[in-house]
Amino acid sequence: MRAIVTRLDSFGDVLLAGPAVRAVAARADHVTLLCGTRGAPAARLLPGVDEVLVWDAPWGGFEPPAVDRAGLDALTARIDADTGLILTSFHQSPLPTALVLRLAGVRRLAADSVDYPGSLLDVRHQRAPHAHEAEAALDLAEAAGFPRLDDGRLRVHEPPPVGGLTGPGPYVVLHPGASVPARAWSPDRAAEAVRELAAAGHRVLVTGGPGERDLTAHVAGEHGTDLGGRTEAPELSGVLAGADAVVTGNTAPAHLAAAVGTPVVSLFAPVVPAERWRPYGVPYVLLGDQDAPCADSRARQCPVPGHPCLNTVTATDVAAAVEKLVGETS
Repeated sequence: MRAIVTRLDSFGDVLLAGPAVRAVAARADHVTLLCGTRGAPAARLLPGVDEVLVWDAPWGGFEPPAVDRAGLDALTARIDADTGLILTSFHQSPLPTALVLRLAGVRRLAADSVDYPGSLLDVRHQRAPHAHEAEAALDLAEAAGFPRLDDGRLRVHEPPPVGGLTGPGPYVVLHPGASVPARAWSPDRAAEAVRELAAAGHRVLVTGGPGERDLTAHVAGEHGTDLGGRTEAPELSGVLAGADAVVTGNTAPAHLAAAVGTPVVSLFAPVVPAERWRPYGVPYVLLGDQDAPCADSRARQCPVPGHPCLNTVTATDVAAAVEKLVGETS
């Protein structure tokens, strides 16, 4: 059997699909993961994936591409699968993806769908109302005939050695950036947290992407080590795996930390529900006002002046959360 699993969202979303991918891989001879450009680096980290197809769907992403018939024809010509599992967030419809897979000749399709699917789905599953995204994906896989085969935690391939980046001795990672501004703690608060963690005796590494070098330099200051722009996905997984704890918002490194078994201090803006998107399968401390006016708004820019859901969190709160996690896991 040749299977295709689709998750067309971001890096973190693809990581959360990992346990379901492993369930499919246990029964399929070949597993293709269809994902967007932002999710592709995560797809290449997942055990059980034999092939990664990258395609940016016109119904997803922050800047969706125009509908392109030639591009769609090229994609469907590349898909070679008997069965498909369409993974989406709780607020997304799987039906556009199902149509693409049907056009590609995939005979059996399963997805969570509240909409009538017509002939597009063979297994129309209803997710549990409050399920975490990773659990929802596992439930769908089981309904499609791919029962879970392990503990269901997030996993990635073994990280590469990163001692040249981290240096010797224990450390804490602080990742100040986020995929959208509404989910980010303020840079000044993050810089305060670095200073407070350093004063408490922690060595602090500050991580970020190539476009976040100014941010990571500001946050690291004189008391942290700036790794901004120096870690691709595999290296970042290694840096996070070696940390005593990771401090980050609801963004990809939270899920990557969980995938390598590292506790997370989660600066969680409630624009999406924490019950669905919190760090999964590892010890964590959730910080941020989960009842703020922005709750469940799915806003990308904070709709409330002053960003109170996160800016009420202090550096002292973060340092105390780190101490709690380090004490629990030491």
